[in-house]
Amino acid sequence: MFAGDHDIERAVAELAAILPEPLRPLARVAYDYRWTWSVDGSALFQAIDAERWARSRHNPRRLLSESHPLTLERAATNPALVERVNYLAAELAGDRARPELAGAVNTAHPVAFFCCEFGIHGSLPIYSGGLGVLAGDILKEASDLALPMVGVGLMYRSGYFHQRIDVTGFQHEFWIDTDPERLPAVKVTGSDGLPVSISVPVDGEDVTVHIWRVDVGRVPLYLLDTDLPENSQVGRWITTRLYDSNRAIRLAQYAILGVGGVRALRALGISPTVYHMNEGHPALGVFELLAQAKAQPHISPEAAWRAVRDQVVFTTHTPIPAGNETYQREEVLKMLGRIADMAGERESFLALGRIDPANTHEPSGLTPLALRSSRHANAVSRRHGQVARALWHPLFPGQAVEDVPISHVTNGVHVPTWLHGPMRELLDKYLGNGWLTRADQPATWAPVNNISAKELWEARCAARRQLTEMVAHRAVSDRLGRGEALDYAEAAGTSGIGFDPDRLTIGFARRLATYKRIHLVALLPERAIALVGGAHPVQFVFAGKAHPADNAAKEVVRQVFSLKKAPGVAGRAAFLEDYDIPLAGHLVGGCDVWINVPRPPLEASGTSGMKSCLGGGLQLSVLDGWWAEAYDGTNGWAINGDVDPDTDAQDQRDACALFDLMENEVVPMFNERDADGIPQRWVAMMRRSLLTNGPRFSATRMVLDYAGRVYPPIDRRGMTGQTGPKSSRPPDRLHHP
Repeated sequence: MFAGDHDIERAVAELAAILPEPLRPLARVAYDYRWTWSVDGSALFQAIDAERWARSRHNPRRLLSESHPLTLERAATNPALVERVNYLAAELAGDRARPELAGAVNTAHPVAFFCCEFGIHGSLPIYSGGLGVLAGDILKEASDLALPMVGVGLMYRSGYFHQRIDVTGFQHEFWIDTDPERLPAVKVTGSDGLPVSISVPVDGEDVTVHIWRVDVGRVPLYLLDTDLPENSQVGRWITTRLYDSNRAIRLAQYAILGVGGVRALRALGISPTVYHMNEGHPALGVFELLAQAKAQPHISPEAAWRAVRDQVVFTTHTPIPAGNETYQREEVLKMLGRIADMAGERESFLALGRIDPANTHEPSGLTPLALRSSRHANAVSRRHGQVARALWHPLFPGQAVEDVPISHVTNGVHVPTWLHGPMRELLDKYLGNGWLTRADQPATWAPVNNISAKELWEARCAARRQLTEMVAHRAVSDRLGRGEALDYAEAAGTSGIGFDPDRLTIGFARRLATYKRIHLVALLPERAIALVGGAHPVQFVFAGKAHPADNAAKEVVRQVFSLKKAPGVAGRAAFLEDYDIPLAGHLVGGCDVWINVPRPPLEASGTSGMKSCLGGGLQLSVLDGWWAEAYDGTNGWAINGDVDPDTDAQDQRDACALFDLMENEVVPMFNERDADGIPQRWVAMMRRSLLTNGPRFSATRMVLDYAGRVYPPIDRRGMTGQTGPKSSRPPDRLHHP
């Protein structure tokens, strides 16, 4: 179906050849991340060799190739395990055999989804946070829906950094190299057996790029790699680190992703019906599309631009300046000057990225370029759409803010990935066979009303128990690793002192940007300490990473750490290091309350809370991002989302609101039990949260929105789908400064 099929088949055959015959079907499973959202996928691999599974970071390719032959033979003689192997392999084969989703997009002309990071699984470390996890969820859901799609990203050899916290709470970073040869990935080759190769002009070098393929169910993810002997040291470094701190390297990455991504698809014989630019990083690809359009005979510049815009859609994910980088003229031209020449005119290249195209002193950014070069643009929540229209209003002079052509498709999460454990078992029991294929429909979730309060509460308690066991073990390990005193290190795991499976457990785990405001917990230390040491004590779990260059965010973590020596805190609050997808799965599945307190209106969406809802967690969040459209007064708790230019006063006010809710509503409701020990009001809120948030914030609903409203190709007689508040396309004069 797609380029690299024969490379996948060869790799599967090579892996199968070293396995005992009963285990050979696992070779195919290992090369398809579809196993990650199968109920028995991870458990099956763990059953083969639990220790090797952990040491391989849950990489099935490594597990099967590194396990001792005697271990594999022992597994192959276990009839029950072999039956599970055959079932999982048949499940994958059946999934691939389904017909594709009917519509304007098809296998011959798929959606090409471009993103600088993809959070597929912890064993593929090419992601940093929410943007990547969202991109991974979109690929997974496209596979589940049989929507023809290919992903395009970068094969980072070191990925995002790993995190260690010292005894003062200061973050230190380190990187670990990833060998693609040991991943469930293949390098795509041509008919001559050699790697498919393209080149991209970056600075004074024609950087050579190879292409890896990773299968995410039915969706191939193509990852571009410059770490090749024929490139210079700088050229090889381009695809080493995600969000490299060097601005010039980041520009080079965006050139490889955008220009290189379009060239790679052409080299692979893939002709997309639409190019979906997920955030501005891939936007330079429009100049490669423009060059292709201009190569057609007798085409005018205006017609060439129309041809480009007809193919491109764009999703903006953040109003934060760091997510909408700008670069000075000299920076752009040094790294991308030859791409500018390829586009036809350097000044036009620079002007398209400026707010005011005529202001030659203004820096250029990728978000304005993407907005001007796409036929459709959307934000990722209803409120973010309002914020984005106001933010980018200067690009559309003469239009009212409400008419700025940026719509919204609210994010959702891939339910089979993030729903697991006791709550998955309970919902599978009540919601019926195949319910996950209808996860976007409220009627699918209606049987939640038939689940008894006892069963819901037991599932919640079982999930909390699993989490507290993990937290107790990991917190002790983290503390010993950073050299804490033994009494403090051991407190989290000490019976009667440390984490308790019956205690209200509150989670805060996000990317640690300052606007996420994890420091609100430390602003009122007396009230925080009283919560963990009161008559009904609570326990807190924190996690998250600050970008290596974000010293202000690192200082926020130190503020939280300043509370660690207070009485009772050692055993009832833990900061877990090196936040990643596996840890996120534990936290969102086990925490009773998920706190999200961004400074409004800076939260574009926020998908961690959506994941928490699936496990029966309740939200205590600022009315910003997704929670502004999810909260109904009965399905969680809310803090005012009004904007206040006095950020210090706002922080104090919101910290007070946070603790007021915790002290007066959350803690009492959790501890208010009936004669059977069940907190009836709490369970009622859990039920309401599942009913209201489950269908609305599933990736099924999100991807169907994209497929129905955004992806349909242009009909020259008019648009085939709704694509914006009033018009999906800015006036042509904005495209040609």
